[in-house]
Amino acid sequence: MNRIAIYLLVFVAWSAGMFGAGWAWRGDRAETGEALQQASTSAGQVQQLTETRAVERSQAEALATIGAKHEEDRTAATAVPAAVAAGVRDGSLQLRDDLATCNTARLSEAAAGAVERDQAAQLRAEVAGALVQIGRDADDHVRACQAVIATDRAAFLSATSPLPARAAAVDGGDQ
Repeated sequence: MNRIAIYLLVFVAWSAGMFGAGWAWRGDRAETGEALQQASTSAGQVQQLTETRAVERSQAEALATIGAKHEEDRTAATAVPAAVAAGVRDGSLQLRDDLATCNTARLSEAAAGAVERDQAAQLRAEVAGALVQIGRDADDHVRACQAVIATDRAAFLSATSPLPARAAAVDGGDQ
């Protein structure tokens, strides 16, 4: 073969090799960019998941605190009827006469005998204790429900508040 043909053949082989190397480099670079994009997307998802778990954990702790307080109130409420009845009996608590007017079939207290008055006073003290316990239980339930709602609202408002994003946009937009 002549020298020019050999140089031409070497040039074509060298050009084909460079073309192949460029093609491979371009493909590797594209795959690297794709991998970097997937890695950043995955990192963002992991960060979002971590933040979500932290919020859920703090909400669970707040609700557990509310539940513990409610249980303490429930256990303390068992002593209320006896305390109210004792208070009515010893005179430290006085009942309004509204309780006596509930029963319309009862004779007036002026006409009733001493035994009926004593029984009515004892019954009133026991009923008053039960009524106070019912009212206290209802108040405890309402307080616990309101605390749960307030906690959920605070968590929702802090999660959806546009103020930090707006402040960052203003700070970044002015520069």
